[in-house]
Amino acid sequence: MTRHLIDSHLHIWERARNPQNWIDPATMSAIDRDFGPEAAAGEMSTRDIDGCVVIQCVNTFSETLDLLAAASSVGAILGVVGWVDLQADVLAQLDSLRAAPGGQHLVGVRHVTTMEADESWLSRADVVRGLTSLASAGLSFDVVVEPWQLPLVKTLAQSIESATFVLDHLGNPPIASSSLARWSADLAALATCENVLAKVSGLITKDDWDHWTVDRLRPVVDHALETFGPGRLMFGSDWPLAELAGGYGPWKNAYLQLTDSLTSVEKASIDAESARGVYRLR
Repeated sequence: MTRHLIDSHLHIWERARNPQNWIDPATMSAIDRDFGPEAAAGEMSTRDIDGCVVIQCVNTFSETLDLLAAASSVGAILGVVGWVDLQADVLAQLDSLRAAPGGQHLVGVRHVTTMEADESWLSRADVVRGLTSLASAGLSFDVVVEPWQLPLVKTLAQSIESATFVLDHLGNPPIASSSLARWSADLAALATCENVLAKVSGLITKDDWDHWTVDRLRPVVDHALETFGPGRLMFGSDWPLAELAGGYGPWKNAYLQLTDSLTSVEKASIDAESARGVYRLR
């Protein structure tokens, strides 16, 4: 069967407007350049992807405005997961974004919590208030955390049952390490929260960039399928970061192999329908 994929997790950046200071030129030379909306559209066409959701990279309002404007002019961008200051007036910021060019493409919010010095930032009272306001506005929250922070995400999901959380990159499993036991247990525990979905994305960069294999990824993806089920999982490329470990094509091929045993209905869910549902894509 022909599989129709929506990429739920892709990035674009033009560094003159939105500096990406997290890129290390020494170790990340493959992505040490600009990746604009046209480049993303070209990748979607080359890889036979039906469309994508662009995810914020830096915690700034200005970047989100640029991403929304890009979505208004590039048909391959179906939605934008942007940024707002969760510790300020969330609803006012959302009103401002929705009134901006391309504002109708805002489908969710993310905050790169791994950039926060406070490892428990997500549990701050003012952040929780902001997330509650976000839920009242009907938008999901993408969660990007280190694997040992998964219990914190579970506590958060249980405390705000009205919110929908999307776990990026399956919680960044330490595939290159000697053990996945703690991540496996914590992911299974998080999966008991029905208001949490997860992205099968960003995995090849969690292994040895030059030597990852489908077989090494399989236990991770199988565990996600067993705990979350295909209906609460979604495909994502994490491009252009995927270029660090071989590129979009090899990851897409690996993903198709890792999910090939699913039924046609299950494939449709993880390939596109989960993303369409949570992000309310047109």
